[in-house]
Formats: sequence, C-alpha cells, structure tokens
Amino acid sequence: MKTTLYLVRSAATEATLAQPPRLQGRQHNFPLARLGVRQAEATRDFLAIRPIDVCFCSPLLRAIQTATIVAAPHGLAPAPLDDLTECHVGRWEGLDWPSIRYLEAEAYQRFRKDPAAHGFPAGESYAEVHRRVAPALEKLLDQHAGKAILVVSHDVAQRTYLAELLGLAIAQADRLTLDPAGISIVLRHDGATQVATLNAHFHLQGVAA
Repeated sequence: MKTTLYLVRSAATEATLAQPPRLQGRQHNFPLARLGVRQAEATRDFLAIRPIDVCFCSPLLRAIQTATIVAAPHGLAPAPLDDLTECHVGRWEGLDWPSIRYLEAEAYQRFRKDPAAHGFPAGESYAEVHRRVAPALEKLLDQHAGKAILVVSHDVAQRTYLAELLGLAIAQADRLTLDPAGISIVLRHDGATQVATLNAHFHLQGVAA
C-alpha cells in the first residue's frame, strides 16, 4: 500500500519578495502577495490532474490561502493544524539576515553554527520545530494510509522534516532549499518512508513577477 504526501511550501508574501527577504514566523500573519496568488494558482493547475484525498495546512493566513487555492479542483477545504505552523523566529521577526548579522552578531553566529541547538532568540530552535512537525506529519501518514495527502506549510517546518528523511542532521536543514509554492513529495510504501521529489518548482517558471 502506497501513501503519497504532497508537501507544498506556502506561496510568496510581500516579506518573501522583499530584497533582501524579511523573516516571517508566526507573529505577523501576512497574506499572499499578488505573485503568491499566481504561484498558488500554478501549483493548483499542476496538481489538478493528480488524485488528492485530504488537505491540511498551517493555521497561518498565507498557508490557508495557498491551500484553499491548490485544493479547490479536488473539492477539498483545508483543515488547519497548529503543529504545522512555521517556526517561531522570536525577536528576529520582520528583520532581514544582513540586519540580524549586524545587530546581533553573537546570536547570529551561534544560530548559523547549530540552529538545532541555538534557536531564534525568544523563539524556537530547529530541533523544537522538528519535535512538533514530524510527529504531526507521521500521524497524517498513519491516519490516511493508502491515500494522497496535501499539506501546505512553511519553509523551516518542512526543511526540518525533510532533512531527517534525507539522512541529514536537523542542524543541516539549511542545506535544503524550498521555493515558495515548491512541491516536495514523500512516499510511504511497505513501512518505508522516503523523499521522492524535493522542491519541484518547474511549474512556476512561467509565473511573472
């Protein structure tokens, strides 16, 4: 019996598109930018011909909007799950990385060295994110065995889960790149769970800014 998990990163917000991008965790509940809506629509069109039985998402607005658009052809309303929400980035919320490196050099270096042990100041570490996201996704795989599951969540939430499946340490999750509205596919077959596709984004190539 094969179970398919489509992991879609939420589409772009204005914070995602800023130059340089600004960190968005869970404190600022940004909606999708216009480009983000088009990304979600392109993802919808790409997945429309594939069977999807159930849909879950983070409770953050950008994930709900993305999931609602993508799941529409399947007649599904996304069910928000708190454990799928994005990493709490603490006092770095709304800042960009160059500013963080300048304003909090020591904390920045600790985080870059080991984000699993040294998390976002006043926020979560990668290990803490993994401890809530991985069990939530594993539960969905168990509860919906033999089905196709669509989950829309976020960058760090997905990278920590996928890193472990790929044999990486949680601290190495930053080696993975997940584009807004990118699709990763996880398959479970005969008790084995593996990443079949990581960050497919070719469906977004024709989406103009």
